[in-house]
Amino acid sequence: MKRNRLSWTVLLAACLVMAMSFPALARDTVKIGVIGPMNFMQGKGHWNGAAMAEEEINGRGGIRVGDKTLKLEMIKADSNEFLSITDATNAMERLITHDKVDFVVGGFRSEAVLAMQDIAMDYKKIFIGCGAAHPELCTRVAKDYDTYKYWFRGTPFNSRFLARTSFIHLATVAGILRHVLKIQKPKVAIVGEKQVWVDPMVAASKATIPKLGLELVGVWRPSQTATDVTAELSAVQSAGAHIIFTIFSASVGITFARQAGELQVPAVQVGINVEAQKDGFWRATQEKGNYVMTMNTYCRGVEVNELTKPFVETYLKRFGEVPTYTADTYSSTVYGLIPAIEKAGTLDSDKLVAVMENREFKVPSGKVKYIKDDQGRPLHDLAWGPGYLTSLGVQWQDGELKAVWPNRWKAGKDAPAITYKGIVPYKIPPWVLAKYKGK
Repeated sequence: MKRNRLSWTVLLAACLVMAMSFPALARDTVKIGVIGPMNFMQGKGHWNGAAMAEEEINGRGGIRVGDKTLKLEMIKADSNEFLSITDATNAMERLITHDKVDFVVGGFRSEAVLAMQDIAMDYKKIFIGCGAAHPELCTRVAKDYDTYKYWFRGTPFNSRFLARTSFIHLATVAGILRHVLKIQKPKVAIVGEKQVWVDPMVAASKATIPKLGLELVGVWRPSQTATDVTAELSAVQSAGAHIIFTIFSASVGITFARQAGELQVPAVQVGINVEAQKDGFWRATQEKGNYVMTMNTYCRGVEVNELTKPFVETYLKRFGEVPTYTADTYSSTVYGLIPAIEKAGTLDSDKLVAVMENREFKVPSGKVKYIKDDQGRPLHDLAWGPGYLTSLGVQWQDGELKAVWPNRWKAGKDAPAITYKGIVPYKIPPWVLAKYKGK
């Protein structure tokens, strides 16, 4: 009897050891936490993209982990990060300790994501950021790889590359004003919301705008939730700006566009306005957001590669709108994380990091490659430029969002000209034409 009890004890212990050593064998699902400001369009994009990923992965049978196939389970967490960093960190903690997620995707506001990142790293959870742009999120990886190696940027490319792309858009529009309106040195006003991610973009803008042959007439920094920006618009107009270089990710983008349209401020808007990326922008601005141009990731009728159209059309059919870039929780899951899991045959974060950081793969917005810093250290940051991720320049034209860039864009003297299928010409607002044409 004693010998039998001992045998059963040894067998039970062995089973427990095996279960702990091979967690994929003792489960039926892979859990991915989806964290974001779920009461705002950015968080809704996070969840919509994740829901599409869950449906697609499970529809084709699940995730192959070693010799077992597991279902994908997405778990929603409202970070409330626009209003509270504490709420965001609490949401991350709950996902990991209560919901027992294996991985996390999402996050939007850089200040909150930096804090959420620390929690995920403490638990050695792979966290793919799908919204925050601050470079520090990735320079942390290079500086302290052992701690931060579980972080990967999924979207967008960092704010330095965002700035670079925005400057290309700015230079493109300035060239059109020079050609059409004969304004040889257009004046530029910078208007960016008062948030951390904007700081490096403002600094870069101050340095770059004069190099583009443009005159900088001032910088204005309204609150991200400002409901009245007439003072800023009045100052911009008094400064004689021909171009307003916007850097918005929150609701101030709606306020600014609506009031600028109401006042018919004789200056074109170009830059980043995340609210202008969504279909609801036209109604939200009471149809006053016409001719606003912004960087964007997706647009109806535009195809970056063969994956773009199926993703955009499926999203449109399911949710009734074009996806914003935070919906790339889909791409980060379907084309990024899941193939890495299946290739590695494990859910072990350390083993997955080694696979993920060396992969290159297509996504609906281009191609993902993780770059290194100047010292050759892994950053887990995204490659930018032709052949990788470029984004789009889109403009509201009479109630429809149209892509106007890249249109025969060359990244260098010997680089090929790039125009994606579906690109149309940029339009100058008629009230700007009326004020300056012929002068």
